[in-house]
Amino acid sequence: MPSSTDAQSRAAEKRDAENRAAENRDRACQRSDAGEIEAFLTELRVLRGMSPRTLKAYAADLRLASDYLYKQGVGFSKATHVHLRGFLGLQEACRAPATRARRVAALRMFFRYLVKAGKVAVDIGEKLKTPKVPKRLPHILSVDEAFALVNAPAEEKLLQSRDKAMWEMLYGGGFRVSELCGLDISGVDMRQGLVRVLGKGSKERICPIHTPALASLQHWFAHREQLLKKRKKNTQALFLNNQGGRLSVRSVHRLLQAYVQKLGLNAGLSPHSLRHSYATHLLAGGADIRAIQELLGHASLSTTQRYTQVSFELLQKVYDLTHPRA
Repeated sequence: MPSSTDAQSRAAEKRDAENRAAENRDRACQRSDAGEIEAFLTELRVLRGMSPRTLKAYAADLRLASDYLYKQGVGFSKATHVHLRGFLGLQEACRAPATRARRVAALRMFFRYLVKAGKVAVDIGEKLKTPKVPKRLPHILSVDEAFALVNAPAEEKLLQSRDKAMWEMLYGGGFRVSELCGLDISGVDMRQGLVRVLGKGSKERICPIHTPALASLQHWFAHREQLLKKRKKNTQALFLNNQGGRLSVRSVHRLLQAYVQKLGLNAGLSPHSLRHSYATHLLAGGADIRAIQELLGHASLSTTQRYTQVSFELLQKVYDLTHPRA
């Protein structure tokens, strides 16, 4: 007759075997979901031309959701709408509405992909509600502030001539800072005053730039050649760092903050503020909203239309400051 100790030992071995089997299934499921996430991101990059920054954010969002689901004992293929609501509910206490909205967008797109790929039968992502994101008006410079900024660097100094050319390009061309840093010498047509820009979704557009910006570029070109010879470098990048390499987005942010602090401007200003200022000042000068949309490279007119609100608020501020009955 077997002893109670033997029975307990066999029961413990059975539990261990079941736990190992469950862990193996979980690991296999995790590997499968990780593979699906990578395939999904590849599709977004190749077929939709989505930016690396957005892809990185979506990847983090989906991996975070995956970790949550495994703690609930399910993977994406077995998840329900209740599971996704539980995951998003945890975000409400610690994440900004814009971040939560992006995670909803990532999950919706991912489950549409899973349905299309035949990995799940029901699209549970379509029931997710996007949180309301407060509409914040962007920081912009006044015309005087914009002029003060672009005139602050000394053109006779090597790196300051670069800075002046950058501020002139950002304010005079309405580029995104990533577009500015991605510019090559070959993309600038000095004779016609045009710049070929590769924007979001790998969409190319042609942007005009004004005469002062062209003049600043001429000064920078001379200094740029000196820098490349000194550093023994050869690159097509338009804007360079002190080592002769392509200037990074982070460096442009850092450089602008130094000028903002020196001039006593709004500390919240960023390189993107020059793009906002470009659009707002064009609109205030009478430019057509659809023309501004083309110049900015916006896919949707609704994105451009927010500048009408900015322009109205500026007019209202002028009215409040100047009208005797205001």
